[in-house]
Amino acid sequence: MPAVATPPSNSSTSPHKEAIRKLHDELAPERNRWLRKAAFFHSEDLLYLKFLIPAGSRILELGCGTGHLLAALKPSHGVGVDISSGMIEQARQAYPDLTFLQGDIEDRTFINSLSGPFDVILIMDTLGVLGDCQQTFANLHQLCGRETRLIVVYFSHLWKPILKLAELVRLRKPQPPQNVFSPQAVHDLVALADFEAVKAELRMLSPLWLLGIGRFLNRFVAPVPGLRSLCLRHYTVCRSLVNKDDGIRSATVVVPARNERGNIEQAVLRIPQFCDDIEIIFVEGHSRDGTWEEIQRVMSAYPQHNIKAMRQPGKGKADAVFAAFDVAQGDVLMILDADLTMPPEQLPKFWEAIRSGKGEYINGSRLIYQMEDEAMQFLNLIANKLFSIIFTWLLSQRFTDTLCGTKVLRRSDYEKLKAGRAYFGDFDPFGDFDIIFGASKLGLKVVEIPIRYANRTYGETQISRFRHGVLLLRMVAFAFFRIKAL
Repeated sequence: MPAVATPPSNSSTSPHKEAIRKLHDELAPERNRWLRKAAFFHSEDLLYLKFLIPAGSRILELGCGTGHLLAALKPSHGVGVDISSGMIEQARQAYPDLTFLQGDIEDRTFINSLSGPFDVILIMDTLGVLGDCQQTFANLHQLCGRETRLIVVYFSHLWKPILKLAELVRLRKPQPPQNVFSPQAVHDLVALADFEAVKAELRMLSPLWLLGIGRFLNRFVAPVPGLRSLCLRHYTVCRSLVNKDDGIRSATVVVPARNERGNIEQAVLRIPQFCDDIEIIFVEGHSRDGTWEEIQRVMSAYPQHNIKAMRQPGKGKADAVFAAFDVAQGDVLMILDADLTMPPEQLPKFWEAIRSGKGEYINGSRLIYQMEDEAMQFLNLIANKLFSIIFTWLLSQRFTDTLCGTKVLRRSDYEKLKAGRAYFGDFDPFGDFDIIFGASKLGLKVVEIPIRYANRTYGETQISRFRHGVLLLRMVAFAFFRIKAL
């Protein structure tokens, strides 16, 4: 519902803020003309923000101007705040279905008058005029829940002379004097305010169309390591550490099992009681060795455990895992491969990492501790290390082992991940990259837990080294176009 009143503000008026307010009021009637002049730049910005922010989110934009960006993000509930009454009046006229408020975002009383939580709080090109960025960030916790992402967007300090020249030749609208931030300075400020930067991205080598050359540079040259440090735009995605605990109490351990008869009973016996309520779901995958019958026997033999069984409807590990996730009852979802090469005794570490809020997506890593002899063949080891480097670059988050089968996340985050799976398509038979890509797109805090990778004691690997290796290369190319080269 559109706002018709402005919440109270106890902010003291400073000459600096009055100058900013006056300048923005003067620019408000011409704002749309400046937007049209820099249409390519704004379209490039919007492209990445739409990747980060799903349509239908609850969004608060601080420093919203005339509201064009907030409207373009298609929120289910959108609130825009700006210090300029002229900008806010323009926004209310253009987008009457959104809420726009005139106020000082550094004023704690004003921020306290807003009603949260929001899915996303967006601070876009506003850091440069704030008097106290740390306190501004700190005031936002009351508008955050565990799932809220704070997205801070700002210009690279390396571009300051070029941006100043663009103002002089009227290619950019006049700006008040600006603070200058390096990426490390922004990370330090959010940390001091008890936020955590979960990922950072640099984009846009060219803010100009240049007959299509600008689009080519931004898609294919800007992501290149080394050159990306020259990019114009910085995007930092943060989460509140004050609100990181949402009271999870139960877990579901999903065990996909195809031709794993000899490992079923051991899986049950070796899973520790790491929380009060543990559900174990075996997903049988069209086995030929009596795995389904063994699951039934184990369920009868250990009635004290909450064990469930299902037969996967299709083929592949991804089909098995997601079928189980869809019926799981636990607050936290865990994958445990039935080959038990990831020792089940390690699951309490994964539980504690997510329960404590240290991470939101917990990934196992087999490539840190010394593994048992012959647990992984040499070529597989080299390929895993190579793919971890590539995906760290693709996702702008550190991964040392993308193919470890043990992955843990909240069921509530899985539901959002599932809703957005169409963006990446149905291309991953393992499910590993569906989850990794989805967690990265949601901006979840990734934590890796080193495990001691063990030898199989029963059965044979389900992985075809060369056939699946080719598939992984296809995934890299696909991910590049869906994540990096937008």
